[in-house]
Amino acid sequence: MKFRLIPLGLFVLLCGASLAAAGDPEKGYRVIVDKPLISPYWDQETFDNTWRVWPQELKELAEKASPDQRRKLAYERYGLTPRPDNPDKPLQYVVSDDGDWTPNCFTCHGGEVAGQVIPGAPNHRYAMQTLADDIRIAKMLLGKKLLTSDYGSALVPLGGTNGTTNAVMFGVILMSFRDADLNVHRGAGFPPTKHHDMDAPAWWSFSAKDYLYCDAFAPKSSKGLMQFALARENGPKKFRGWQEDFEHVYAYLQSLEAPKYPFEIDRPLAEQGRIAFEKTCAQCHGKYETGEKYPSVVVDIAEIGTDPVRYEALSPAARKVYGDSWFNDYNRGAKSADDTPGYVAPHLSGVWASPPYLHNGSVPTLWHILNPTERPTVWRRTSGDYDQQHSGLTIEAFSTMPPGVTRRDEKRTYFDTRKFGKSATGHDYPDELSAAEKRAVLEYLKTL
Repeated sequence: MKFRLIPLGLFVLLCGASLAAAGDPEKGYRVIVDKPLISPYWDQETFDNTWRVWPQELKELAEKASPDQRRKLAYERYGLTPRPDNPDKPLQYVVSDDGDWTPNCFTCHGGEVAGQVIPGAPNHRYAMQTLADDIRIAKMLLGKKLLTSDYGSALVPLGGTNGTTNAVMFGVILMSFRDADLNVHRGAGFPPTKHHDMDAPAWWSFSAKDYLYCDAFAPKSSKGLMQFALARENGPKKFRGWQEDFEHVYAYLQSLEAPKYPFEIDRPLAEQGRIAFEKTCAQCHGKYETGEKYPSVVVDIAEIGTDPVRYEALSPAARKVYGDSWFNDYNRGAKSADDTPGYVAPHLSGVWASPPYLHNGSVPTLWHILNPTERPTVWRRTSGDYDQQHSGLTIEAFSTMPPGVTRRDEKRTYFDTRKFGKSATGHDYPDELSAAEKRAVLEYLKTL
């Protein structure tokens, strides 16, 4: 194999980037779940009435249900979960005493793993677009005023498949209306966009990283974590006032550890897998024994062969806008596309618990990662059960979209790898392993 490998840790060190944050992890968690950073999107009454706009069969079920049962149905439809420390509230939203709902970081980064709610796990069930559509119609039925967020979600794609979001373009659009000091541009034009879906990374790998994104564009920092709070009402003064809060958030992310595999592991087979993994995979993904450092290398986009849309979507102009801004300490180590020619091989701690895989979430299980020719063309998640045999989501696979699937909310429950930005091709390196080695590596990945 021929790689173009770039050691990012050395780059960040040379740029003088400080990866330490003097914060309190517990305070950081509380900032995320208790502190609304933007204006509320809707109130409790609106959420409790979304069932009135559901498909007929589900609506009839909700109509006969108790309020508590109806809320559980809503959580299931939209991919929401109860907070582990306060089951009366959703993990993914800050809900005030007055019943106002404001999204927080856990909308994408708070999900379930093998039936357990884990803050920091990718939310592979989050139905962002369906929730926004239902909220908009529910507001109209209730005679409530539509907000900028309601109009925006009708114009900008939020996510084509449940569990993925158009997060990169959110950031590009929000930054395009700001100057380097984060003042709002008056009359700024709408930037060029390449809408596509992204899979949220697991937060428990944050401490091993030097960067924020899969293309290694921006060095990680507490300031950089604030960029999705770029609502119009938030100006430079607010962001600077939140610095201490986000040092705590940064410390919280740094403190997270990968969950342990909760099922039985064949330890002798896993040891065989470790040997095969270190021979074939560790050059990019690193070794995971005590004292080993994650290598943090970029693999050229042409070499890795995975979907290039995410890489292409962040234009040189968009990189410069963010890189020159206060979020990045006015060009502290942000890199151009020439410096980052592809995607970073991800840290694999807890990889068993972060399906689906690849940057766009196109591969449902680790078995499919290790067997590239067996990856499904179209698939959908069928239950919340963890697929122990294949290590990942429990799915149903199809050669094409099933006939009769016409509603947009229903289509979003399917992942169609033929769509723009959703290819499941590439990362064919596991085919250097024998079938027996693949089985052993799959067992080893459960131990990380």
